[in-house]
Amino acid sequence: MKLQNSYILAIESSCDDTSCAILKNNQVLSNVTAAQAIHEQYGGVVPELASRAHQSNIVPTVDVAIKNAGIDKNELTAIAFTKGPGLMGSLLVGTSFAKSLALSLNIPLIDVHHMQAHILAHFIDHGQRVPEFPFLGVTISGGHTQIVKVTDYHKMEVVGTTQDDAIGEAFDKSGKLMGLGYPAGPQIDKLAQLGNPSAFEFPIPKAPGLNFSFSGFKTAVLYFLQKEKSKNPNFVEENLADLCASIQHTLIKILFKKLEKAVKETGIKRVAIGGGVSANSGIRTALQAKQQQGWDIFIPPFEYTTDNAAMIGISAYFKYLNKEFCGLDVSAAPRLSM
Repeated sequence: MKLQNSYILAIESSCDDTSCAILKNNQVLSNVTAAQAIHEQYGGVVPELASRAHQSNIVPTVDVAIKNAGIDKNELTAIAFTKGPGLMGSLLVGTSFAKSLALSLNIPLIDVHHMQAHILAHFIDHGQRVPEFPFLGVTISGGHTQIVKVTDYHKMEVVGTTQDDAIGEAFDKSGKLMGLGYPAGPQIDKLAQLGNPSAFEFPIPKAPGLNFSFSGFKTAVLYFLQKEKSKNPNFVEENLADLCASIQHTLIKILFKKLEKAVKETGIKRVAIGGGVSANSGIRTALQAKQQQGWDIFIPPFEYTTDNAAMIGISAYFKYLNKEFCGLDVSAAPRLSM
């Protein structure tokens, strides 16, 4: 007996992007994201402004996603949304909208863990190879840095996480100290390709086990720049490419030191990376080198690495198959554990 096709509308609103996707089974029919440029002038996401922008963006974003998918809303079989973790105000907008739409259409509601969704983005069907279980899921973004042991679609164990700041924040704050705009990560990546990664040396923070720490790194960059600028006010401008290359080189070294340890301790050489920082060219080059050393590397297309609704939809699809639905009494959870 052939299973009937599922059409899941997924909503992602954990931070500053409002995203909606329509998935037919495990394939993406549409994936629409409304970004919020207002935060650039503040050098970071302002939660209150983010939630207000979500309220303005969510209806047109959902409307465009349904139209782009070429279906009618009455064909939908479930509504999925990000339950957490994330910013409370932002999550509430997506949660409330998803509940209302599911109620009005009288179809199931599916709550999704944002971090699990980043990992499950690898299973969106676009004709690619997918990782076999078990594998190590590595999520690196502006808000998260995690190494996760994945033994099934929703059976995951965090084996390493950041104790303070995320790697993406370390990129952005370092860039801010050098006068770069927000987000600074992509700019550092671009400039790093023109510089010498060994020009300046920065410390490798210590953290127990497979955990990370980036707070001390940011402080080291701050003090280093203050010291050098006191001797030469034009130090940053004259050494920008080398600074970017050295900062990126060190952050990648911090990441891979723990990742190598995780592979050694677990014996798992299948590594699937995700999150916005996985777009970094230096990280991708380092992963390709590891592939030549015997690791099995999985990197999703760029549009599925940053926060997007397609990853929420694929996570929901596997829940849908098991009829793992939630009630209308479900609440947003900004600090949702894995």
